[in-house]
Amino acid sequence: MLSFPTTLAPLPEIIDGLPNISGWETEVLSVVNHDRPVFLPTTNIRLEDVNAVFAIALHMHQPTIPAGNGGTLISNLQYMFEHPNEGDNHNANPFAYCYSRMGDLIPELVNQGCNPRVMLDYSGNLLWGLRQMGRGDVLDSLKRITCDSTYQPYVEWLGTMWGHAVIPSTPIADIKLHIVAWQHHFAAIFGWEALARVKGFSPPEMHLPNHPDALFEFVKALKECGYRWLLVQEHSVETISGQSLTHKHLPHRLIARNSQGETISITALIKTQGSDTKLVAQMQPYYEAKTLSKQQIGSVFIPPIVSQIGDGENGGVMMNEFPGAFKQAWWDMLNNGGGKSGVVGMCGTEYLEFIEAAGCKPEDYPTCQPVGQHQIWERVSPDNNQPEAVENAIQELKQINSNFHLDGASWTNHISWVKGYENVLSPMYQLSSLFHQKFDPLQQIESAEPITRQSHYRNVLLHNLLLQTSCFRYWGQGSWTDYAREIYQRCESLLQMN
Repeated sequence: MLSFPTTLAPLPEIIDGLPNISGWETEVLSVVNHDRPVFLPTTNIRLEDVNAVFAIALHMHQPTIPAGNGGTLISNLQYMFEHPNEGDNHNANPFAYCYSRMGDLIPELVNQGCNPRVMLDYSGNLLWGLRQMGRGDVLDSLKRITCDSTYQPYVEWLGTMWGHAVIPSTPIADIKLHIVAWQHHFAAIFGWEALARVKGFSPPEMHLPNHPDALFEFVKALKECGYRWLLVQEHSVETISGQSLTHKHLPHRLIARNSQGETISITALIKTQGSDTKLVAQMQPYYEAKTLSKQQIGSVFIPPIVSQIGDGENGGVMMNEFPGAFKQAWWDMLNNGGGKSGVVGMCGTEYLEFIEAAGCKPEDYPTCQPVGQHQIWERVSPDNNQPEAVENAIQELKQINSNFHLDGASWTNHISWVKGYENVLSPMYQLSSLFHQKFDPLQQIESAEPITRQSHYRNVLLHNLLLQTSCFRYWGQGSWTDYAREIYQRCESLLQMN
């Protein structure tokens, strides 16, 4: 088990009725920025015994809505419990069980001699909502497999955006705020040592920004926050020459180049095929991995990896068929190599640590970039790394190709990411701009208590992040629009307070 100095005091999970999403930025970054192996010291697999690998992740989310008594902020799951006759709200109890059942399934399989693996991605909204509802039983079930050294080697948590914000349409200045907010909240629930083990990142809805500046800032934020890799959907990336990926079962190096010509990169595991929850519910990645054999990176032959993620609670197949299919796969592996040879399950960080210990170098991984960027860069001369040149290329592409889009990312050559939003009509961007205009100057002022630890800041930040939740992304008509408008108005009022 990864040991970590215990000099840091445990974080409070709830402060003044709000989730702990800010105030300990220095401590969080000191914990996550390390290069120590996470899985190698405890894994029970030997790479030379493995032909192919699969990794599955379960994504869990419920939005926060102003629909409690008196309009208080509550989890949509709580609303489902309280209004069982609306829509599919009768699924509230099965959903709640889905959020906790890995705490039962992993110990059961381990105690049967199986060698299971699973990666978990829970939004901050959901974690807070479970606590608000008094469902500490769900969180305790998750703590068991996260913190107990008997079961922890079988489970990997993936970081994500606290408010389940899709990154391409998130104000660029707020991307890192979501990332660090989730790290705060996770550490407050599961502890500093558990946070130190979170090295992979799962973007909500698998949305990857393809605007050069948005992607660069996203990757830069991930690396500053201690992440080693992220999961990307195969159809959201292309080769540097603009082709579809040809080695999708190998890790890639995602290249981010901004409009100033700066480049940065991070390892990416490729989520194959479409966003069909049945692929995970029926353990398709295991059966696909059985058709594969070792592949070469540099001078090293390694087992390929089939990576897949699906909603962990959504749909009848996931709610009802997944537990049986999950168990059956691990029993099958137990009877064919003991679950430790041939085709095996691994967690993402475990796999990358294995192949890099065997001699693979990230710079030898095949490279990729977001879809559409090849078209941008072939219009920008290498010696003309100017934001205006990139913007001109983007506008030209939009004119000649109606399908070309950058998913809402906003171009600006102001590093503050605030100027340039004055004319943006989207309430989400408007609120973000107001937030940064108020608090960015205050963060430069030395004080005994950081501004980010103050309740007023945390409350405004919470509302800003909540408004960016994917459920509010499309401003049409109906109750979700009303919820978003209410959150916006409350935050605007909070911003006007001293």
